[in-house]
Amino acid sequence: MTRKRELILRLGVAVYGLCIVCFCFTPQPQLPIGVETPGIQTFGRLVFLLTPLNSLWNLGEVTSLGQVLWIFLQNILNVFLLFPLVFQLIYLCPNLRQTKKIILLSFLLSLGIECTQLVLDFLFDFNRVFEIDDLWTNTLGGYLAWVLYKGLHKNKIRN
Repeated sequence: MTRKRELILRLGVAVYGLCIVCFCFTPQPQLPIGVETPGIQTFGRLVFLLTPLNSLWNLGEVTSLGQVLWIFLQNILNVFLLFPLVFQLIYLCPNLRQTKKIILLSFLLSLGIECTQLVLDFLFDFNRVFEIDDLWTNTLGGYLAWVLYKGLHKNKIRN
């Protein structure tokens, strides 16, 4: 890889990392009126959504098209939250180019985000939610970045 390409990728990782910080670690506004997330559990200021596949299990509680669209959009955004970051890291760090490493990295990044949101909620009441589904959707996004990388470089990879 050329130095220029590496510099661009490093800058991309830094800028996108900053975007993740702004998106995930700042106070979350209240949901619009009429949009609620079913399955929420609160413990003081800490808010959890611990039901795996909550969007499917609690679909019967959704009462409007706005809620359906909100839930669908939230899941899609979670799948693609880590995609750009992991895709760039795959290029920058050849030692990551294994399925197990990508899945582990993506999961740990997601878990770090969720746990940091809990700490921020505890300290500052940022209105964030620890969601189990975020862990698997973010991890899936990292894995899809790996699948894209492998597809683009299928002649160079034997994994």
